[in-house]
Amino acid sequence: MLLQLQEVLWQQNNKNMENKNITTNLLIKQMIQSDAIAYDDSYVGSPVDTEFGVLNAAYQETGREYAKLKMDIQQGKCMDQYCSAETVRITQLEGAPKLSLEFLANVTSELATVETPYYDPNNDFCFMIANCILTKKPGFSKTDGYDISLTLLENGTQQLVFTGPGFDKPLQINSAALSTLLESDTSLVADTPELSKDMSKLLVESGIFSPDAVGENQQLSAAAKISEEFILKFNGKPDYEIIDIGEGKGRNILRYDMDKIDKKVEPFMNAEIAGVLSAEQEAIAAWNVFLSKGTSEEEDDQMVQNANAGTSSWSYKDDLPLEQDKKIMFADKYKEYFFKNYLKQFITNKLPSVEEDAAIFDLAEAQEAKAQQFMEGNQ
Repeated sequence: MLLQLQEVLWQQNNKNMENKNITTNLLIKQMIQSDAIAYDDSYVGSPVDTEFGVLNAAYQETGREYAKLKMDIQQGKCMDQYCSAETVRITQLEGAPKLSLEFLANVTSELATVETPYYDPNNDFCFMIANCILTKKPGFSKTDGYDISLTLLENGTQQLVFTGPGFDKPLQINSAALSTLLESDTSLVADTPELSKDMSKLLVESGIFSPDAVGENQQLSAAAKISEEFILKFNGKPDYEIIDIGEGKGRNILRYDMDKIDKKVEPFMNAEIAGVLSAEQEAIAAWNVFLSKGTSEEEDDQMVQNANAGTSSWSYKDDLPLEQDKKIMFADKYKEYFFKNYLKQFITNKLPSVEEDAAIFDLAEAQEAKAQQFMEGNQ
């Protein structure tokens, strides 16, 4: 059932790789989360082989090869008088089991990114399928036509190959290539940064809240309020906005000096943005999942898959390294997302701290008094 749905989608999207990645990643994720395959009688009643025997197959012939190399050295049947090639190969074979375990651990760790909450479906769908094979998800067994093979290459590196009906072509990962990526802090699969942690931290570090609003855990308290210095004043007193609450009644809410807040936040914001952009893979993931569409966190949480950019997605293959215009776009959207989803809640419909100023009053009288106050203040 899973493969039939995949084939239909791939036929529809074979001319658009980016869209194919999105639709295939989302399809597999939704199928797994729905547990629908548990109600497929043809699957439940069939024997399933999930044992790929990767290491057993890889090392099936190494014992014989190792013994032959040792014998050649002892009998002087080497390719040169120093037995250089044979010695190198023996060293490779002796170190191969440890390398295999490290290699498989690295691949498993990288592919596990597809199961993170904010995974970007613009990543290559092959990684999602490969993870399903490794983690023995229903529908991705040997019985379903999938396989994994590990080959010990003559140059000492190792090659892991994933095959099966879901792939356009085999997914091949080389141990040395993966190591060089990881050593340079580059990921095989792009991880999406948790913007909620970064932006919550930004609220605290920006200094727009009074010190007593920050707890010992460096988180804002439930009663946190923006410091008094950022409230707009008129003749030394808070310059309230009057809102209509119906039936001829009104009340005051605080107004904030947004220019002053923006200037206070800006250096901290720029430093945060620079940090995200220093890992451009993650920046693209953040753009695709959160920033491009400008959705709220509530909208993200209500979606089956967190908001993704769709047709305005940035491509890992085509858009790296990021050009300057995209970095500027990223910075603008990051700021917009911060103000919309994090700062806005602290500046919207906030009542005065002075009890009498927070009381409900006659709307018409208050509006007339405010107009008179304004006129007197400008004489």
